[in-house]
Amino acid sequence: MKEIYNKWIEISLIKRVIVGILLGILLVTVAPDKASGIAILGDIFVGALKAVAPVLVFFLVVAAVIQHKEGQKSNMKSIVSLYLLGTLLASIVAVVASFLFPVELILQAGESAIAPPENIYGVLKSLLMNLVDNPLNAILRGNYIGILFWSILFGIFLKSGKESTKQAIVDISEAILKVVKTVIEFAPFGIMGLIFNSMRTNGFSSLLIYGKLILLLLGAMAFVTFIVNPVIAWVMIRQNPFPLIMKCLKYSGMTAFFTRSSAANIPVNMSLCEELGLDKDVYSVSIPLGATINMGGAAITISIFALSAAHTLGIQIDIFSAILLSVLSAISACGASGVAGGSLLLIPLACSLFGIPNEIAMQVVGVGFIIGVIQDSCETALNSSTDVLFTSLAEYYNWRKEGRAILI
Repeated sequence: MKEIYNKWIEISLIKRVIVGILLGILLVTVAPDKASGIAILGDIFVGALKAVAPVLVFFLVVAAVIQHKEGQKSNMKSIVSLYLLGTLLASIVAVVASFLFPVELILQAGESAIAPPENIYGVLKSLLMNLVDNPLNAILRGNYIGILFWSILFGIFLKSGKESTKQAIVDISEAILKVVKTVIEFAPFGIMGLIFNSMRTNGFSSLLIYGKLILLLLGAMAFVTFIVNPVIAWVMIRQNPFPLIMKCLKYSGMTAFFTRSSAANIPVNMSLCEELGLDKDVYSVSIPLGATINMGGAAITISIFALSAAHTLGIQIDIFSAILLSVLSAISACGASGVAGGSLLLIPLACSLFGIPNEIAMQVVGVGFIIGVIQDSCETALNSSTDVLFTSLAEYYNWRKEGRAILI
């Protein structure tokens, strides 16, 4: 078995993933009923990643803090600034795109039973309450804001602990990393199950009626991915940014597209950061933080849906309201992971800016759930891949200033 496993991991992961995708499509086309058991592979894969990710983040952050030396350089300020800038620019792109290509919705979706936040105070309150969540509960629920808060506190106070205690925590974090790497090696089977289940359950025929809205969403996300982010990257590293961007999309964006979970993609992103030669003490904190506040895709979703609702109702939007929506969407997107239902349930908050009643806003949310099979996948791929991109840019910027070669 060990020999078979070694031969398996010798094959490029991306090649194995592509084979998994093709097999998933083939099975759902040829035998959608007989091969229904394949779907469980996707559930197992995502479940395993979600289960181990909170524990991994907790121990990695604690280990990073206790090993941090006074005066040691950290790129966290630059990374957080890039996260916030990227989210705001994504929101602005979505607002401009909605004015250039206005879309009207068919508001026939049923109302959702899930209650969205009523105002920005609700979003901020949710974030703060997640911050002080019981640490064990935060790990069990995958509340990464709470995990980061408590792990940093534990790390700070453990810095004065015994060396044997510190080493034990480092050893545990290394062991969990090895477990995660083993799970990732079986990603092709998981992705095969995910794509099989997605195509068998949802199909694509029901999405055709919302084609224009989907094109607007994907067009805005593509513009951010291939225009905005490359400009930011070039300013930071002053060399062709596309090899780095394509690598982030290839290894992080692809898995995020199928898992549709930033949390589940945290181990994948950490593995990619290690491959890029980044500082483990930094990315062990910045990657889970990015899964929480780096939400460019969510900002695009919130802005486009809110403006589509306004266009449908014939509401005229002035330039001041458009600017306010860009800022509100960016702030709300950063809190999306702290709100049940993610970005879609923050749409009513943005709609309230234009006086759109909640019952209509919830129908817009219903439309979001209908096209979620595409919208959520692409949104997660953008969010997760830029976590690695911005983390690497902050470190490569320092390399450039030091005269070190950036080899991607």
